[in-house]
Amino acid sequence: MGNMKVLSLADIKSAVSLDEWQTRIDLAACYRLMAVFGMTDLIYNHISARVPGEEGSYLINPYGMLYEEITASNLVKIDVDGNTLLQPDHGYNVNVAGFYLHAPIHRARPDLHCIIHTHTRAGTAVSGLSEGLLPLSQTAMRFHGRVGYHEFEGPAISGEECDRVVRDLGEHDVLLLRNHGLLACGRTIPQAFNAIYWLENACRIQVDLLACNRPVHQPSPAAIENTVTCFSGSEITLLNEADTNPTLNESARRNSGGYGSLEWAALLRKLDRLDASFRS
Repeated sequence: MGNMKVLSLADIKSAVSLDEWQTRIDLAACYRLMAVFGMTDLIYNHISARVPGEEGSYLINPYGMLYEEITASNLVKIDVDGNTLLQPDHGYNVNVAGFYLHAPIHRARPDLHCIIHTHTRAGTAVSGLSEGLLPLSQTAMRFHGRVGYHEFEGPAISGEECDRVVRDLGEHDVLLLRNHGLLACGRTIPQAFNAIYWLENACRIQVDLLACNRPVHQPSPAAIENTVTCFSGSEITLLNEADTNPTLNESARRNSGGYGSLEWAALLRKLDRLDASFRS
């Protein structure tokens, strides 16, 4: 704790690297997008992102602010040992669950740079079904066979439990926390947002479908497998897209880019139209 810096919001940008500042902008944008698309829980839950070039450090929201209030400057920098490294002078600290749930994953999975945890109505509902997420829609089939499950043990404020969360996440990027909510990770912030957006929509579709009280049409195993195969790459692109699309995003074909990279610029434009203060 002796290494903690407390800076005014106005001084944060000049005190961090260009790469960190860009990560702060993208992470603040992710928080704002979660609010726009209805995936928040008042001041609770967390999204964290690694600080480029600083091993073991990550950014997270100040505990007490709504997602719609998050900006690049007001994010708090902490490390995987629970130390606050850079504290803006807004008077808010980090929720303990934001450390216990995120730090073990950041420590165990260096390939993942962003972690999103939600308590949405649909996500929590599906997490409480014994069958979990079902391949009843194309949206859900993207995650078929690629979802981990963690049994509910109470609020995630135990280091021992969070080690089990890491175990249950395994090599997956998505985890259903039973009777609790959803967790999605990504190699980039856009990837993580894309994963939680479509996972949430898969849950909403499942809840709506099962609530119809009508016979459910089950897709064939072959159809499910075909869909899983289609979604197994970094991004879906047509074989001739390089010839037909002059703005082809090459990063979408690489694991470092992948799902989320294609729409991220458009999502940032949406936020700029609504309220560009996330960049400050």
